[in-house]
Amino acid sequence: MDKLIGAGWGFPGVLDVRGGVALVRREEEIEQAIRLVLRTVPGERPMRPDFGCGAYALVFGPLDGATAGRIAYDVRTSLERWEPRIEVLSVDVGRDASAHPASDADHTLYVDLSYRLNATGQTRALVAPFYVIPPHPRQPGPTETASSLSTGP
Repeated sequence: MDKLIGAGWGFPGVLDVRGGVALVRREEEIEQAIRLVLRTVPGERPMRPDFGCGAYALVFGPLDGATAGRIAYDVRTSLERWEPRIEVLSVDVGRDASAHPASDADHTLYVDLSYRLNATGQTRALVAPFYVIPPHPRQPGPTETASSLSTGP
């Protein structure tokens, strides 16, 4: 089964106790490969400019259902293209319902991925955070006051 799933360098790269490159095997190698696809921005690798996940183009997007849907689409299509050892079963993107609204977690979406290993048929899950940068309130100019920027009563 190791030949079907394989082994590869750990990410980030580390040395083993003998001074060689530490390898990860089996399910851990595939999970790290998935995370690598999701963390790579297309264009980041000069020799493979299409590699990665386009979801990072949405980092300044609004925190709404349309952004979540686009992230789910980008995650699914990038994994279907770049990780042939898995079958993507589902990709759900949402917020943490238990987070306090004023916390940093309020600007975090969670990608909940369910996939099947083609070599074994085993179903696995992975959750990855996706951070959306919140808009900054407009600062008053030199001739404005903060109250003049208010749009409400």
